[in-house]
Amino acid sequence: MEVMGEIYALLAAVCWMITAIAFEIAGKEVGTNTVNILKLIFAFIFMGFILYFTGNSVLLTNIPLDSWKFLSISGFIGFVLGDFFLINAFVMLGSRVSLLIMSSAPIISAILGFFVFNEVLSIYSIIGMTLTIVGITMVLLVKDQKEKKIKLSHPIKGIVYGSLGALGQAIGLIFSKLGMGNLNIFEATQIRILAGVIGLVIIFTLRNDWYKLKKAFTNKKVFLSIVIGALFGLALGVVFSLLAIRNTSVGIASTIMAIAPVLIIPISIKVFKEKVDFKAILGAFIAIAGVTVLMVF
Repeated sequence: MEVMGEIYALLAAVCWMITAIAFEIAGKEVGTNTVNILKLIFAFIFMGFILYFTGNSVLLTNIPLDSWKFLSISGFIGFVLGDFFLINAFVMLGSRVSLLIMSSAPIISAILGFFVFNEVLSIYSIIGMTLTIVGITMVLLVKDQKEKKIKLSHPIKGIVYGSLGALGQAIGLIFSKLGMGNLNIFEATQIRILAGVIGLVIIFTLRNDWYKLKKAFTNKKVFLSIVIGALFGLALGVVFSLLAIRNTSVGIASTIMAIAPVLIIPISIKVFKEKVDFKAILGAFIAIAGVTVLMVF
């Protein structure tokens, strides 16, 4: 059974890699908020089917008020704010670098967990955090051969957006933990998605942006990319991650699921024609090693 758990974890990592690529393609064409609201609507539909076929309530009945409150906050912060910055980072930096920056989310979660839940940060946690930061820094900093100085390899705005995306995901996770209780993970995810949809509907209405959806529906490449991203990211990715945790240890599952930034390197080279040097590849592996130490020990 443990082998199956590791396979499910790898499938989850592949799902999140596919999601990043899909949203990078769509985001460049129609903009962040358009991608965000459509992917949440599709994800809500997909998750509804999952709830139905797993014997859970599609209507989300008998959910405690506190769970609704905290999970709704989690959904707004994670899916509206966090994903706004993340999808912008996909567009500005590409999915490879954005996913690598997102690997800092467990670090932020661990630090927030220390302050909010009094969770202990062991020496291994600190080592893991340090490795991850070193790995990400190796990718983001390069030496200018002409001026003989260190500079950023990517636009600072994109790096800030990617970092804010990681922060949004981490804060969303904290509120999820506050609201989960004994809820089924699918129900909790659906509440978060619903909160995200409502938040974006309000934003679209206030900004009078509904006309922007037309381009997404008339552009087959964009429409398909958003559907694929929603299906693999917020539906299949969630299912495979839960199956992974059920069939193997949380540490092993979390480590394997964190390797998306490494898996995406050959795709970035082949599909997006990125020039990825040895230092960037080494940095990605060091960052994932840090996540491994953080998750396992």
